[in-house]
Amino acid sequence: MSANRTTPLILAVALFMENMDSTVIATSLPAIATDIGTSPIALKLALTAYLVSLAIFIPISAWMADRFGAKRVFRVAIGVFMLGSIACALSSSLGAFVLARFLQGMGGSMMTPVARLVLVRTTEKSGLVSAMATLTIPALIGPLIGPPVGGFITTFFAWQWIFLINIPIGIVGIWLSGRFLPEIPPEPTQRMDVVGFFLSAVAASGIVFGLSVVSLPALPPVVGATTVSLGMICALLYIRHARRTPHPLLELRLFSNPVFRTAIVGGSLFRIGVGATPFLLPLLFQLGFGLTPFQSGMITFASAAGALSMKFVAPKILRSVGFRTVLLVASGASACLIAINGFFTAETPYLVVLAVLFLAGFLRSLFFTSSNALVFADIEPAKSGQATAISAAAQQITVALGVAVGGGALELWGLFTEQAIGGAGFTFAFLVIAVIAATPMLMFARLEPDAGGAISGHRKAQTPAAEEPQQL
Repeated sequence: MSANRTTPLILAVALFMENMDSTVIATSLPAIATDIGTSPIALKLALTAYLVSLAIFIPISAWMADRFGAKRVFRVAIGVFMLGSIACALSSSLGAFVLARFLQGMGGSMMTPVARLVLVRTTEKSGLVSAMATLTIPALIGPLIGPPVGGFITTFFAWQWIFLINIPIGIVGIWLSGRFLPEIPPEPTQRMDVVGFFLSAVAASGIVFGLSVVSLPALPPVVGATTVSLGMICALLYIRHARRTPHPLLELRLFSNPVFRTAIVGGSLFRIGVGATPFLLPLLFQLGFGLTPFQSGMITFASAAGALSMKFVAPKILRSVGFRTVLLVASGASACLIAINGFFTAETPYLVVLAVLFLAGFLRSLFFTSSNALVFADIEPAKSGQATAISAAAQQITVALGVAVGGGALELWGLFTEQAIGGAGFTFAFLVIAVIAATPMLMFARLEPDAGGAISGHRKAQTPAAEEPQQL
């Protein structure tokens, strides 16, 4: 197996461990809370601590990779994630568990963006779509199979194994990456932008923490609103700082590139809508249809099957029609499927539900593979670390925002109708996020037909220009 084919597989294994672990404890919260002497509501702070840690340290991942070498940072990140997993398994109090999850997040914050950076710097542009397809799958499958796997382990073994199972996977990941990943020498770097790091850390963590508190009310909502406001203020201060600093931590000047700007902003809007779906669907199946968590998880796994099938056809589709058409169709069709979710009832045949979720998983995976690759289409190699960090930070914030929007739509329906959470409320929530998921179409429609052609291989739009000299 060549290095180019081996690299995404090794990176994908590590990212699968991280993405599954970030959701695997969802169904195990009651058991963990009972064991360490706290309540499931209070324990949701551990979920938030993980997200906050990601938000704080993702912006610095590009500087770390350039300063110390991407391969070395990636292997160390796996080690830190393993230490956090061991600490989680050994935790006997709420405080210890929250700190352990924060440590896990420190490792996870480097694993995802640095893995993508390794991929970009070791893969030819013509092979980037196929490599990104492999790397996208863990992010889609992990959150879907995490809850049923967590429930299975907690039911038949002990909750500590949710975290201890990461140890052998991590050891294998460190060995494989050391053995097979190509060496990536450190890049020349400036001194770290300390002010930028502080502002970006407060901005991202404040927004993510606030949105998580609003959607998972372990603390009063006023705390969430206050921290979101603080995060927004620091975000504005960072924008001002970045414009005046020659070498900011996150290079916002990249947004002057229209292709990069469309990929980040359009992908973020889409992710807000899609990010609410894994939150709303289990609630619909369990509260609306009366299914068990395990049954709900088995149904939603159809999306994972759709995501897996996408990997084999994404390069051919992009080569045939290009980024603009793929992103337009994928976002529009995905929005329609999200809206259809809102009209599911307990009488809807399971085959229909499974078919809708399978197709939705396929389209989401195709969209994310395409948008993640498009981020690097017009970016020079020296700026790929910056592009990776900005993309990862945007993804983290918008996923948290998606959950907050989905939960907020449900609460808003109940507030105005004074009804308990039910079918009409879910219909309203799915329609709201469907509209949000469709809005990026306005941006993708403005892309040039051959945008990202060096990556997708789509050159049909350039044919007239190529033939023009022959007509003179």
